[in-house]
Amino acid sequence: MTRLGYQIPNFTYPDTTPSQIFANVVAQAKAAEASGYDRVMVMDHFYQLPGIGAHDEPMFECYTMLSALAQHTKRVRLSALVTGNTYRNPTLLAKTITTLDHVSGGRATLGIGAGWFEKEHLDLGFPYGSFGDRFERLEEALQIIGPMLRGEAPTLHGKYYSATDAVNQPAPLSKIPIMIGGQGEKKTLRMVAQYADESNLTGEIKDIPRKLEALAAHCERLGRDRSEIKVTKLLMVMVAPTMEEAEADLAAIATVKGWNDAIMDMIRKALIFGDADTVGERISEAVSMGLDGITVDLPVNGHNPERIELLGQISLKALG
Repeated sequence: MTRLGYQIPNFTYPDTTPSQIFANVVAQAKAAEASGYDRVMVMDHFYQLPGIGAHDEPMFECYTMLSALAQHTKRVRLSALVTGNTYRNPTLLAKTITTLDHVSGGRATLGIGAGWFEKEHLDLGFPYGSFGDRFERLEEALQIIGPMLRGEAPTLHGKYYSATDAVNQPAPLSKIPIMIGGQGEKKTLRMVAQYADESNLTGEIKDIPRKLEALAAHCERLGRDRSEIKVTKLLMVMVAPTMEEAEADLAAIATVKGWNDAIMDMIRKALIFGDADTVGERISEAVSMGLDGITVDLPVNGHNPERIELLGQISLKALG
C-alpha cells in the first residue's frame, strides 16, 4: 500500500521543448524511486487542470505513460491518481491495468474515481451526465473490474455497462490494489468500504478526522474490517531549500505559463508553500491526523529532480 507516493501533474517546464518533455518525466520518476518514494503516479486527464495551467498545455494519456515509465523504473508501484472512470469501458480498463502489471513486473495499482472535469468530457466527447450518474457508473464499473482483476469472469447487465463472462487472461502478476480517490462521505467512502483496498482523500487537511470517521461508519455497517483499508491524502506542495529559492522557482514557471501576480499569489495560498521547515510542519500536521500515508506532488517545480529528493526527505521524516 502507499506510504509515500509521488504524483507528476504538470508537463510544462522552463526551457523544455515538446520533444524533451518525456525525458524530464523519466528523470522525475527515477528521482522519486531513488529518493524513497514507493509509488509514482500521473493524472488521468487529457487537458491540463484549472489552477495548474491552461487547458491546452501539454498532457499525456496516463496508461501509455505509466507503461513507458515501467521500463525506466524497477521498484516503485505505478498508478493513475486517479483514473477517470468515464473515459474507459470497465472491461478495457481491467485489461489495461493488467497489462501495466505485466509490463512493470507486478507493480500496478488501480486508482479510480467517478470523473469530474466537465470541459474535458464535453470537448472530447466523453459521457458526463449528472453527479449521480457518474457515481452509478463508477459502482457498476467496480463490480466488473474488481472480479476481473481477481481472476473471475463477471457478468453484469447494468444501467451503464454490460459484460458477460468477462475473461481477463493472462491474470495479473500481482494482487492489484484498488484505490478510490475522493472525499464524499455518503457515496465515495461507502464505495471505498465496499470495494477498495485504499482511499486517497482530497479536500482540506482539517477535514481528515471527519472523513476517517465516515469511512469507519461505512465499514461497520458493511461488516468490513476498517484496518484492511489504508487511507492516504494528496498534498500539493511547492518546496525549495530556502524561501528565496521557492520564490525563484515560482517566478520561473510563471514566466512559462504566463501567470500574473494574482495567480502567483493564489498558488502560494493553495499549495503547501515554502522552505523545508515550513513544508515539513504542514506535512507532519496532515500525517498526525490519522493517515496511513501520503502522496505529494510538485506542480510548480517537480521538473527539478533535486526538489523531488528534498520533498522525499521531508515527507519520510514526517511519516516517521
